Amino acid sequence: MYAIVETGGKQYQMEEGRYLKVELLDGEKDSKVVFDKVIMLANGKKSKVGQPYVKGASVEGTILTHDKEKKIIVYKQRPKKGYRKKQGHRQGFTKVMINKIRTSEQKKAKAAETVETPEE
Repeated sequence: MYAIVETGGKQYQMEEGRYLKVELLDGEKDSKVVFDKVIMLANGKKSKVGQPYVKGASVEGTILTHDKEKKIIVYKQRPKKGYRKKQGHRQGFTKVMINKIRTSEQKKAKAAETVETPEE
């Protein structure tokens, strides 16, 4: 099972047990993060596409680390004018481990378990 999730203005494919680099997120190391903007859920031949998002679906993960990407060089030059500008840039990212992909059916089942109380 995997989910397509929107975060930081980009779309990512997320699977349980995998980690990925996403745009810099707020939060401390080892804290939980929930992605609510699920665009699509796929489980084998079954898939569910949202309009624009799938209702009741979410992806839970754990922040592993905050870091910066490898440096890229931005070089600007204007011919015959003597204008040259060299600049470096390192984009920040957050490494996230995906723990659980939740659907609306799973949320309903979990809510039903908590509501039921044992009779005395």
